[in-house]
Amino acid sequence: QVQLVESGGGLVQAGGSLRLSCVGSGITFNIWAVGWYRQAPGKQRELVAISSRSGSTMYSDSVKGRFTISRDNAKNTAYLQMNSLKPEDTAVYYCNVIRDTTGYWGLGTQVTVSS
Repeated sequence: QVQLVESGGGLVQAGGSLRLSCVGSGITFNIWAVGWYRQAPGKQRELVAISSRSGSTMYSDSVKGRFTISRDNAKNTAYLQMNSLKPEDTAVYYCNVIRDTTGYWGLGTQVTVSS
């Protein structure tokens, strides 16, 4: 059974930092692409950052230069380092793994940025 568990969310002031973690079980991390998505109230879920199996990364324009995705395949863990946080970054952040047409989601972790 595949399970993804996110952690590290919380309340932070604008300009602050948070580091999200996503721990996977039931899968071998290094053969999956890993992505972080977010969903703000009343909005659709959107891609934040993605790390391919080879380790290449891609970011949405809204977080480029502020967020960094990384992964530790030996620990089956992915991270999202979020710096210079803005109130508009407030959302539930979800971890996703995908391989071919198969994907799994975590339950999410809430990030709230106060102004």
